[in-house]
Amino acid sequence: MTDKLPRITASKIIAKSRLFQIEQMEITFSNGNEVEYERLKGSSRGGVLVVALKDPHTVYMVREYSAGVERYELMFPKGRIETNEPVEEAANRELQEEIGFAARKLTHIKSMTLAPGYMGHLTHVVLAEDLYPAQLDGDEPEPLQVTTWPIAEFEQLAMQNDVTEARTIAAAFIIRSLLEQRD
Repeated sequence: MTDKLPRITASKIIAKSRLFQIEQMEITFSNGNEVEYERLKGSSRGGVLVVALKDPHTVYMVREYSAGVERYELMFPKGRIETNEPVEEAANRELQEEIGFAARKLTHIKSMTLAPGYMGHLTHVVLAEDLYPAQLDGDEPEPLQVTTWPIAEFEQLAMQNDVTEARTIAAAFIIRSLLEQRD
């Protein structure tokens, strides 16, 4: 195995929707193998997922309809990053739109992918602390149910039937580990 990146020799968009593009890529590897890949090409800016601390032991979550699985899911507030919007600004905007709070302290923790083999979308996990009431109109088609969850019970959260989003589960354990290191 080599660390030399394969060379993209050709690329074209073969399908497009309002939100996504499917890109066909011809790639040549360092050993000479040529392969055709397709990937779901999302926004280059990606999105944010915000873990908002209500207090040192509790986080805010939202219950939101998820069309991909056709049910309501419990998850952290999240959304896309607008053009030229810094990650932390996007996180604060999403907090205000989805849970009615803004944060005085925002920390970018980690950037994650969902399926790097065929999807180019990045999700930036942001920890939001020192919250205060602040509301912005969002783009949700219905009001979101805002709830809280104890950090000490993240194992139970991950096992709930209405918590299947991998980003939420991963972020919960990353943030819990980070907060434990602070103590």
